Amino acid sequence: MRDVIDILIVAVAFYKLFALIRETRAEQLIKGLLALFAFIKLSKWLQLYTVYWILEKTMNVGLLAILIVFQPELRRGLEYIGRSNFFAKSFVEVRGEAVSETVDEIVEAVASLSRQKIGALIVMEKKTGLSEVVETGTIIDAKVSSDLLINIFIPNTPLHDGAVIIKDDTIKAAGCFLPLTDNMTLSRELGTRHRAALGISERSDSLAIVVSEETGAISIAETGSLARYLDVKTLKQILVDMYKPEDQMHLLITRWRRRDEQGEEK
Repeated sequence: MRDVIDILIVAVAFYKLFALIRETRAEQLIKGLLALFAFIKLSKWLQLYTVYWILEKTMNVGLLAILIVFQPELRRGLEYIGRSNFFAKSFVEVRGEAVSETVDEIVEAVASLSRQKIGALIVMEKKTGLSEVVETGTIIDAKVSSDLLINIFIPNTPLHDGAVIIKDDTIKAAGCFLPLTDNMTLSRELGTRHRAALGISERSDSLAIVVSEETGAISIAETGSLARYLDVKTLKQILVDMYKPEDQMHLLITRWRRRDEQGEEK
């Protein structure tokens, strides 16, 4: 029985590791390390002592270099472990009517911005703190309201170019700078807002809402995935479900992402 439990733990750990590094630079790194390890064993078996010595020393030095070069991926992995349900409590502090009111205000603002084709980027903070991002913008600390959100993103205003950070029912800051995604496979039609939304969703568990300036289309980024062309009703449902257990929200995002991909294939 203990052997079975041992194997299951290792299997789950490897599965989670693979899911974490899939389609990232770390995936190519793992492949390279496996190839290097195979060459080391092969050179030793063939008694190529000089080659074996060089490869072995390269492996030893390379491990130190990996910690430096891939620090963002390692940090992301530790953050993923830290915000898992086993360690973390619910991120939501607002309940009942306050949740409904907050969601309605956000949806009303996004719908208005979408109709007017005004670009917007709204980040919903959850378990992972975004204090570093908040510090790059202008502190607001005001209750969420559609009028305030719309005014922030009006073109040629001081804060319209950055992102708004929302925590619970409070607009923490506006005009914030977000990290861009490293994903090189994205469509070229995606602009800076979409890439920034994906970037912050890759580095935290936040949910980012994007309104396209060119088309007015509504998109959502979560855990490094992008769901595009959402309608207002779907956006509201996603925000409501955001206050529910994490697995339910991720399921909904995944469903809409698949629908988006099927639409593009057609």
